[in-house]
Amino acid sequence: MIDNALKYLETLAPDTPRNLQYIEGIIAAGLAAIALTAGWYLSKYIGPKLRHLWEARAGYESELAGRRIRDMTRRATTFILCGIFLAAYPWHLIAQVVFSLTIAITVGLFANDLIRGVRMPDWLGTAIGLALFVTIGSGLVGGIAPIAEAMERVGFDLGSRRISLWWIVTGAMTAVMLFAVARALMKIVTHVIGNSQLDGAQKVLGQKLAIVAIFTGAFVLGLDILGIDLTALAVFSGAFGLAIGFGMQKTIGNLIAGIILLMDRSIKPGDVIAVGDTYGWVNKIGVRAVSVLTREGKEHLIPNEDLMTREVENWSYSSPNVRISIPVGVSYNTDMDQAIDLMKQACVDVPRVLNHPKPVVWMLEFGDNSVNFEIRCWIKDPQSGVGNFKAAILKRVWDLFKEHGVEIPFPQRDVHIKSLPEGGTIKLEAGSQPTMSESESTASK
Repeated sequence: MIDNALKYLETLAPDTPRNLQYIEGIIAAGLAAIALTAGWYLSKYIGPKLRHLWEARAGYESELAGRRIRDMTRRATTFILCGIFLAAYPWHLIAQVVFSLTIAITVGLFANDLIRGVRMPDWLGTAIGLALFVTIGSGLVGGIAPIAEAMERVGFDLGSRRISLWWIVTGAMTAVMLFAVARALMKIVTHVIGNSQLDGAQKVLGQKLAIVAIFTGAFVLGLDILGIDLTALAVFSGAFGLAIGFGMQKTIGNLIAGIILLMDRSIKPGDVIAVGDTYGWVNKIGVRAVSVLTREGKEHLIPNEDLMTREVENWSYSSPNVRISIPVGVSYNTDMDQAIDLMKQACVDVPRVLNHPKPVVWMLEFGDNSVNFEIRCWIKDPQSGVGNFKAAILKRVWDLFKEHGVEIPFPQRDVHIKSLPEGGTIKLEAGSQPTMSESESTASK
């Protein structure tokens, strides 16, 4: 089998002595081994640093990601060195075979690791890796030209452009590779912006603009690589824009409204807002809607346009501090000064109450059954809940009132019986109220 392969290689380069080809092949094999060894050592010492840099810039920590970075470093070093060796000397066929195979295998594996590393499907990484291996390895049988010509014949003409199998395959490979690189850049840029000193709204806006810029650049670069003239898309883009104007009016309106919300910073991630019956904090500002997370764990998706046109209560627009009012009633027989002091003490005992501004207790009115007060205190974390905070204040007020004998009255009604029918009786039981039919008695409050 080996003799047959050598005879076939000699037919491709008949003017080259066999001994010279053997010697160059051995030298090429040694240089390829050196390249592999250098890649292994470089990945061992530089790989951890690259992994640390990736985790610092992209914010993604994983043992699998670390292994992929190490493998990509080793393979990149190998095919770069082999490319340098191949270009440094006019090698004959056997040496070219050694270098070309090494480069084809390492480039294919590198592409596979890159595509899987940005969380694209595994089968896609395998397919692209094999395609690159075949493309580079085809140089062993006369270059890519014969394969390209054969694939170019399979297709059809569309105007002045030839839509062939070769064009489709190269276009798909270009799109996948550009998308993989764009995903990696997007992850790095979004993490860098997310850890910057900007506020929440500016971070979200910067991340969205960066994502749009990256994908737009990748799209334009892909068109340039495929040789597509941008002016040829003028008619299509006009029709597409018209379709967007009519069919996607709401979607584009929500997109623009979301950008405006981020630019004027009226609503930011983390703000506590109330829209209609929805109360919660802004979890995310998306392209179409704002995600509002309630205390019940429900996530309400409110279209961006609604936040632009409807009345919105933003509890933390200029300051996160919010004043909470809690009504409390006490008996008319109570020492009012003592009751006020106990209610103030209840506010002090609850950790979420702010010391500045200080909590106050106001006497509001003399009610039918009680003297009505209102506790007014401030908190700085309304996203942690308002109902549970009120419950904590009232529970502490109850404990202090019970400890100091302060009575919290409940509604009472006196029933006066003016008359009974002749022979009428009223049956009373322990702990019960008099009962009779309306026709038998007359009552007033």
